[in-house]
Amino acid sequence: MKKIEAIIRKSKFEAVKEALHKIEVNFFTYWDVTGVGNEKKSRIYRGTSYNTSDIPRRYLSIVVSDEFEEKTIRTLIDSAKTGEVGDGKIFVSNIQDTYRIRTEEKGNQALH
Repeated sequence: MKKIEAIIRKSKFEAVKEALHKIEVNFFTYWDVTGVGNEKKSRIYRGTSYNTSDIPRRYLSIVVSDEFEEKTIRTLIDSAKTGEVGDGKIFVSNIQDTYRIRTEEKGNQALH
């Protein structure tokens, strides 16, 4: 099993969610986060300077079976990519095991 963590633009979240559902990745966790990227800018709005280097993003945490790893990563890239700086990052790590609390199922059966 793999844990896929993705940091994406908030504006791409709905497209990513729909694309994941199409490949039957129906369960994942997400939350709003703020990060600091390579862009170091400040903007002036109505005479006040605002730092725009703190970038609001959406963080997704997805656990999939090994067979779904490549398909999930490809789907994330295809649906989140704009080609501009700030599209995000994907991190993949191994998951030793998983359990469904309600049924006590273990491993891949607990993912479905």
